[in-house]
Amino acid sequence: MSALLQSIQLDLARRLMDRHPGEAARWLETASAREGGSLLEREDPARAASLLRRLTADTAARMLEQMSAERARRLITELDPMRVAPVLSRLVPATRERMLKHLGGSLADELRTLMRYPSGSAGQLMDPNVVTFRLEATAGDVIDRLREIRSRRIQDVFLADEDGKLIGSVALQDAVLAAPGDRLLTIVRRDHPRGQAIAPREEVMETLEREGVATLPVVDFEGRLLGVLRQRQLIEVAQRDASADLVTMVGASKEEGALSPPLFAVRKRLPWLEVNLLTAFLAASVVGLFESTIARFTALAVLLPVVAGQSGNTGAQALAVTMRGLALREVRTRQWMRVATKELLVGAINGVAVALTTSLAVYLWSRSLGLAVVIGTSMVASMIIAGLAGAIIPMGLTILRQDPAQSSSIVLTTVTDVAGFFSFLGIATLLAGMLG
Repeated sequence: MSALLQSIQLDLARRLMDRHPGEAARWLETASAREGGSLLEREDPARAASLLRRLTADTAARMLEQMSAERARRLITELDPMRVAPVLSRLVPATRERMLKHLGGSLADELRTLMRYPSGSAGQLMDPNVVTFRLEATAGDVIDRLREIRSRRIQDVFLADEDGKLIGSVALQDAVLAAPGDRLLTIVRRDHPRGQAIAPREEVMETLEREGVATLPVVDFEGRLLGVLRQRQLIEVAQRDASADLVTMVGASKEEGALSPPLFAVRKRLPWLEVNLLTAFLAASVVGLFESTIARFTALAVLLPVVAGQSGNTGAQALAVTMRGLALREVRTRQWMRVATKELLVGAINGVAVALTTSLAVYLWSRSLGLAVVIGTSMVASMIIAGLAGAIIPMGLTILRQDPAQSSSIVLTTVTDVAGFFSFLGIATLLAGMLG
């Protein structure tokens, strides 16, 4: 009797697929993965593929997981790779790789390419397991689906047409408060912001902040829904990148951890130490240019670290503020002039204030008015140059498509040392008559 009933159900399902494929797809959207997968497993491949094409990507993925490897391969080969890629991306990595290996050949390579996105892009960071419904779905369908996936933290569900193109979003609260029979189409938000799969992370974060939403659907160039980005995930990624920038700014590696093997740490750090050594020799050569001046006035050698230290601190402050502005998208590279002007003014004002204090201290120590004038003047000049360098160096590296966190500090150290030494010793040479 059970076999007869199953045969009747299968026959009715086939009639429904032939005469009303849209209704059959709607039924599969609400059916369990086991029921739908079992039906598609026994169906003619061409008819099953046609039906699978009408399903949302997450439903299709759940059905594929229930099928044998050979049946899944047959159905995938019947479909457009552009439609298959979003479905496969919703599978767990082990299952996805198993299916791709079973496909083999150029199709598997094409699907891997379609699922590969640039580093740091929305496509790479998105969660492909997005809950999607068709236009005819109801609020009751949402509740039923959420009961199956109760472990997920979902704030919005999304509507897509038969081609997989995003229509809009429905807030979970709106779906819960609606009557079970209400169609989602009546409560959908069609203007929900969306992001392109190849958009960089910074652009996505800016969109989330500007629009005031917690989730952002990710679409391809044709508007097909690929996944969703959640603000919480992006914040976690930004925090990891920020901590990585802290170590790269001093020449260490993002890959190095506190318990990394010593040889690995040496291999990552030593090249930058060698580069830093070369820049140190460059700064030392500047001091060598004024060897005769230092020999005549030995007090200059005592005061060199004071000028270099203050210019270095000034540059580091400007560098930190500029890099944070670039990371948070507060400023763009096209605004480099405004940033540089601001740091120039800050460096000048701070330079005058520090110069007055320094000049007074040097005069009380040396009783030399000339030495006080020299160090005060050089302090202002070196701090202005350091502030400008701290703003311009990360901007310039960004324009050149280089990571400003990787080498900004080393370049800045060279600039501030050279500027501090050259300004102090150069002015001392010009005003040597006042030092006697």
